[in-house]
Amino acid sequence: MCENCIAMIGRRKFLSGLGLGLAAAALAPQATFAAGGATTTVTADEALARLKAGNEKYIRAPQVCAADLAHAREHVAKSQAPWATIISCADSRVPPEMLFGGAGLGELFVARNAGNMVDVATMGTIEYGAAALGVPLIVVLGHARCGAVAAACEMVADNKTYPGSIGPMAQAIAPAAKAVLGQPGDFVDNTVRESARRTATKVATQSEIVAGLVKAGKVKVVAARYDLDGGKVEFFA
Repeated sequence: MCENCIAMIGRRKFLSGLGLGLAAAALAPQATFAAGGATTTVTADEALARLKAGNEKYIRAPQVCAADLAHAREHVAKSQAPWATIISCADSRVPPEMLFGGAGLGELFVARNAGNMVDVATMGTIEYGAAALGVPLIVVLGHARCGAVAAACEMVADNKTYPGSIGPMAQAIAPAAKAVLGQPGDFVDNTVRESARRTATKVATQSEIVAGLVKAGKVKVVAARYDLDGGKVEFFA
Protein backbone atom coordinates (compact mmCIF):
# COMPACT_ATOMS: atom_id res chain seq x y z
CA MET A 1 0.00 0.00 0.00
CA CYS A 2 1.34 3.46 -0.87
CA GLU A 3 2.00 6.18 1.69
CA ASN A 4 -0.76 8.32 0.22
CA CYS A 5 -3.31 5.56 0.86
CA ILE A 6 -2.16 5.19 4.44
CA ALA A 7 -2.46 8.93 4.92
CA MET A 8 -5.99 8.93 3.49
CA ILE A 9 -7.35 6.21 5.72
CA GLY A 10 -5.28 6.84 8.78
CA ARG A 11 -3.32 4.04 10.34
CA ARG A 12 -5.74 3.44 13.20
CA LYS A 13 -8.78 3.46 10.96
CA PHE A 14 -7.22 0.94 8.59
CA LEU A 15 -6.18 -1.44 11.36
CA SER A 16 -9.53 -1.17 13.10
CA GLY A 17 -11.24 -1.70 9.75
CA LEU A 18 -9.32 -4.92 9.28
CA GLY A 19 -10.80 -6.17 12.53
CA LEU A 20 -14.41 -5.39 11.73
CA GLY A 21 -14.84 -8.92 10.45
CA LEU A 22 -16.24 -10.87 7.59
CA ALA A 23 -19.72 -9.40 7.40
CA ALA A 24 -18.63 -5.79 7.20
CA ALA A 25 -15.95 -6.58 4.64
CA ALA A 26 -18.37 -8.50 2.47
CA LEU A 27 -21.30 -6.11 2.64
CA ALA A 28 -19.66 -2.69 2.75
CA PRO A 29 -15.96 -2.81 1.80
CA GLN A 30 -15.77 0.86 0.91
CA ALA A 31 -17.12 1.89 4.30
CA THR A 32 -14.75 -0.48 6.09
CA PHE A 33 -11.69 0.70 4.19
CA ALA A 34 -12.12 4.28 3.05
CA ALA A 35 -9.46 4.35 0.34
CA GLY A 36 -10.52 7.65 -1.16
CA GLY A 37 -12.03 8.10 -4.61
CA ALA A 38 -14.62 6.04 -6.45
CA THR A 39 -14.02 2.34 -7.00
CA THR A 40 -14.38 0.58 -10.33
CA THR A 41 -17.80 -0.21 -11.77
CA VAL A 42 -16.36 -3.16 -13.71
CA THR A 43 -17.76 -6.56 -12.70
CA ALA A 44 -15.65 -9.69 -12.26
CA ASP A 45 -16.93 -11.16 -15.53
CA GLU A 46 -16.27 -7.90 -17.38
CA ALA A 47 -12.76 -7.77 -15.89
CA LEU A 48 -12.08 -11.33 -17.03
CA ALA A 49 -13.33 -10.49 -20.52
CA ARG A 50 -11.03 -7.46 -20.60
CA LEU A 51 -8.03 -9.58 -19.63
CA LYS A 52 -8.86 -12.15 -22.30
CA ALA A 53 -9.31 -9.47 -24.96
CA GLY A 54 -6.09 -7.77 -23.91
CA ASN A 55 -4.16 -11.03 -24.08
CA GLU A 56 -5.60 -11.70 -27.53
CA LYS A 57 -4.40 -8.27 -28.61
CA TYR A 58 -0.96 -9.04 -27.16
CA ILE A 59 -0.79 -12.24 -29.22
CA ARG A 60 -2.28 -11.08 -32.51
CA ALA A 61 -1.45 -7.39 -32.74
CA PRO A 62 1.46 -6.53 -30.46
CA GLN A 63 2.74 -3.04 -30.98
CA VAL A 64 4.68 -0.35 -29.23
CA CYS A 65 2.57 2.80 -28.95
CA ALA A 66 3.28 6.25 -27.63
CA ALA A 67 1.11 6.32 -24.54
CA ASP A 68 0.24 9.66 -23.00
CA LEU A 69 1.82 8.69 -19.70
CA ALA A 70 1.84 12.21 -18.31
CA HIS A 71 -1.92 12.52 -18.75
CA ALA A 72 -2.50 9.02 -17.39
CA ARG A 73 -0.33 9.72 -14.36
CA GLU A 74 -2.22 12.94 -13.64
CA HIS A 75 -5.55 11.10 -13.98
CA VAL A 76 -4.73 8.46 -11.34
CA ALA A 77 -2.43 10.44 -9.06
CA LYS A 78 -5.07 11.25 -6.44
CA SER A 79 -6.89 7.88 -6.35
CA GLN A 80 -6.99 4.49 -8.01
CA ALA A 81 -9.77 2.16 -9.16
CA PRO A 82 -8.10 -0.99 -10.54
CA TRP A 83 -10.42 -3.65 -11.93
CA ALA A 84 -8.25 -6.76 -11.55
CA THR A 85 -5.66 -8.03 -9.08
CA ILE A 86 -2.92 -10.17 -10.63
CA ILE A 87 -0.68 -12.41 -8.52
CA SER A 88 2.13 -13.26 -10.90
CA CYS A 89 5.67 -14.56 -10.93
CA ALA A 90 8.62 -12.20 -10.59
CA ASP A 91 10.00 -13.69 -13.82
CA SER A 92 11.14 -10.82 -16.06
CA ARG A 93 9.25 -12.34 -19.01
CA VAL A 94 5.87 -12.16 -17.29
CA PRO A 95 4.85 -8.49 -16.84
CA PRO A 96 1.06 -8.58 -16.36
CA GLU A 97 0.34 -5.16 -17.84
CA MET A 98 1.95 -6.20 -21.14
CA LEU A 99 0.49 -9.71 -21.25
CA PHE A 100 -2.99 -8.24 -21.07
CA GLY A 101 -2.65 -5.91 -24.01
CA GLY A 102 -0.88 -2.96 -22.47
CA ALA A 103 -3.05 -2.24 -19.43
CA GLY A 104 -2.40 1.32 -18.32
CA LEU A 105 -1.72 3.13 -15.07
CA GLY A 106 -4.38 2.46 -12.47
CA GLU A 107 -5.94 -0.58 -14.15
CA LEU A 108 -4.23 -3.59 -12.56
CA PHE A 109 -3.36 -4.17 -8.90
CA VAL A 110 -0.27 -6.39 -9.13
CA ALA A 111 1.73 -8.45 -6.63
CA ARG A 112 4.74 -10.40 -7.94
CA ASN A 113 7.04 -12.97 -6.39
CA ALA A 114 8.92 -16.05 -7.58
CA GLY A 115 6.37 -18.80 -8.07
CA ASN A 116 3.31 -16.49 -7.74
CA MET A 117 2.67 -17.68 -4.20
CA VAL A 118 0.58 -16.01 -1.49
CA ASP A 119 2.26 -15.29 1.83
CA VAL A 120 1.02 -12.94 4.56
CA ALA A 121 2.14 -9.78 2.76
CA THR A 122 0.65 -10.88 -0.54
CA MET A 123 -2.62 -11.93 1.08
CA GLY A 124 -2.82 -8.55 2.73
CA THR A 125 -2.27 -6.94 -0.65
CA ILE A 126 -5.07 -9.01 -2.15
CA GLU A 127 -7.42 -8.21 0.72
CA TYR A 128 -6.69 -4.51 0.50
CA GLY A 129 -7.36 -4.54 -3.23
CA ALA A 130 -10.65 -6.36 -2.81
CA ALA A 131 -11.96 -4.59 0.29
CA ALA A 132 -10.55 -1.08 -0.01
CA LEU A 133 -10.27 -0.62 -3.76
CA GLY A 134 -13.28 -2.73 -4.76
CA VAL A 135 -11.32 -4.93 -7.18
CA PRO A 136 -13.80 -7.57 -8.46
CA LEU A 137 -11.39 -10.09 -10.01
CA ILE A 138 -8.32 -11.85 -8.56
CA VAL A 139 -6.09 -13.87 -10.90
CA VAL A 140 -3.29 -16.20 -9.78
CA LEU A 141 -1.07 -16.33 -12.86
CA GLY A 142 1.46 -19.14 -13.24
CA HIS A 143 3.63 -19.53 -16.32
CA ALA A 144 5.46 -22.11 -18.39
CA ARG A 145 8.94 -23.21 -17.32
CA CYS A 146 8.76 -21.38 -14.00
CA GLY A 147 12.11 -21.57 -12.22
CA ALA A 148 10.62 -21.56 -8.73
CA VAL A 149 8.29 -24.40 -9.66
CA ALA A 150 11.15 -26.33 -11.28
CA ALA A 151 13.11 -25.98 -8.02
CA ALA A 152 10.18 -27.37 -6.05
CA CYS A 153 9.93 -30.29 -8.46
CA GLU A 154 13.63 -31.06 -7.99
CA MET A 155 13.18 -30.94 -4.22
CA VAL A 156 10.33 -33.44 -4.44
CA ALA A 157 11.76 -35.77 -7.09
CA ASP A 158 15.50 -35.59 -6.30
CA ASN A 159 15.66 -34.32 -2.70
CA LYS A 160 17.62 -31.33 -3.96
CA THR A 161 18.33 -28.49 -1.52
CA TYR A 162 18.77 -24.76 -2.08
CA PRO A 163 20.60 -22.12 -0.02
CA GLY A 164 19.25 -19.11 1.83
CA SER A 165 15.57 -18.30 1.48
CA ILE A 166 15.30 -20.04 -1.90
CA GLY A 167 14.68 -23.40 -0.23
CA PRO A 168 11.72 -22.27 1.92
CA MET A 169 10.31 -20.37 -1.06
CA ALA A 170 10.36 -23.50 -3.24
CA GLN A 171 9.15 -25.62 -0.34
CA ALA A 172 5.87 -23.71 -0.38
CA ILE A 173 5.27 -25.07 -3.90
CA ALA A 174 6.29 -28.64 -3.00
CA PRO A 175 2.78 -29.83 -1.98
CA ALA A 176 1.55 -29.08 -5.50
CA ALA A 177 4.52 -30.95 -6.95
CA LYS A 178 3.86 -33.97 -4.73
CA ALA A 179 0.21 -33.99 -5.80
CA VAL A 180 1.05 -34.36 -9.51
CA LEU A 181 4.23 -36.43 -9.26
CA GLY A 182 4.01 -39.37 -11.65
CA GLN A 183 1.07 -38.01 -13.62
CA PRO A 184 1.21 -38.04 -17.45
CA GLY A 185 2.73 -34.96 -19.06
CA ASP A 186 5.46 -32.57 -18.06
CA PHE A 187 6.11 -32.62 -14.31
CA VAL A 188 7.00 -28.93 -14.05
CA ASP A 189 4.07 -27.74 -16.15
CA ASN A 190 1.63 -29.97 -14.28
CA THR A 191 2.94 -28.43 -11.07
CA VAL A 192 2.58 -24.89 -12.44
CA ARG A 193 -1.10 -25.56 -13.08
CA GLU A 194 -1.70 -27.37 -9.80
CA SER A 195 0.07 -24.70 -7.77
CA ALA A 196 -1.93 -21.89 -9.41
CA ARG A 197 -5.18 -23.72 -8.72
CA ARG A 198 -4.24 -24.41 -5.10
CA THR A 199 -3.19 -20.81 -4.55
CA ALA A 200 -6.43 -19.50 -6.04
CA THR A 201 -8.39 -21.81 -3.75
CA LYS A 202 -6.35 -20.61 -0.78
CA VAL A 203 -7.12 -16.99 -1.59
CA ALA A 204 -10.83 -17.68 -2.04
CA THR A 205 -11.26 -19.77 1.11
CA GLN A 206 -8.57 -19.00 3.69
CA SER A 207 -9.00 -15.23 3.66
CA GLU A 208 -12.16 -14.31 5.56
CA ILE A 209 -12.29 -10.99 3.75
CA VAL A 210 -12.04 -12.49 0.26
CA ALA A 211 -14.27 -15.47 1.12
CA GLY A 212 -16.96 -13.08 2.33
CA LEU A 213 -16.77 -11.02 -0.83
CA VAL A 214 -16.85 -14.16 -2.98
CA LYS A 215 -19.93 -15.39 -1.12
CA ALA A 216 -21.57 -12.00 -1.59
CA GLY A 217 -20.91 -12.19 -5.35
CA LYS A 218 -18.61 -9.18 -5.28
CA VAL A 219 -15.33 -10.94 -6.09
CA LYS A 220 -14.23 -13.83 -8.31
CA VAL A 221 -10.92 -15.71 -7.93
CA VAL A 222 -9.44 -17.64 -10.87
CA ALA A 223 -6.18 -19.40 -11.74
CA ALA A 224 -4.36 -19.06 -15.04
CA ARG A 225 -1.18 -20.04 -16.91
CA TYR A 226 0.86 -17.92 -19.30
CA ASP A 227 2.65 -19.60 -22.21
CA LEU A 228 6.09 -18.07 -22.71
CA ASP A 229 6.31 -19.20 -26.33
CA GLY A 230 2.92 -18.31 -27.79
CA GLY A 231 1.91 -15.58 -25.34
CA LYS A 232 -1.48 -17.12 -24.56
CA VAL A 233 -2.99 -16.86 -21.09
CA GLU A 234 -5.13 -19.88 -20.30
CA PHE A 235 -7.75 -19.35 -17.60
CA PHE A 236 -8.78 -22.38 -15.56
CA ALA A 237 -12.44 -22.94 -14.78
